[in-house]
Amino acid sequence: MSESKVPEAYLNYPRIREEIRIGPPYLTKYEKAKIIGIRSLQLTYNAPPLIDPKSINTTNPVEIAKYEVEKGILPVSIIRYTPSGMKQVIPIKLLV
Repeated sequence: MSESKVPEAYLNYPRIREEIRIGPPYLTKYEKAKIIGIRSLQLTYNAPPLIDPKSINTTNPVEIAKYEVEKGILPVSIIRYTPSGMKQVIPIKLLV
């Protein structure tokens, strides 16, 4: 068996909020808008929601996506880069 090579970006995968080295320790408004927009588009194309829409009393894909992002339910990671070429992959649940 050959060992699979771990991408360099994942070597510094933060486990706690204090390990975030690039950017602010929260979602920027641009990151949040992009994630909500992409997720609401997925929901529009019949992707299954990660929550029960009845629990938040709406079937609006944007509202469902916003709830999923704000509660950290969405299994998404943000990749942040610096001009010097450094990058860090940060799970969304650490940023909300």
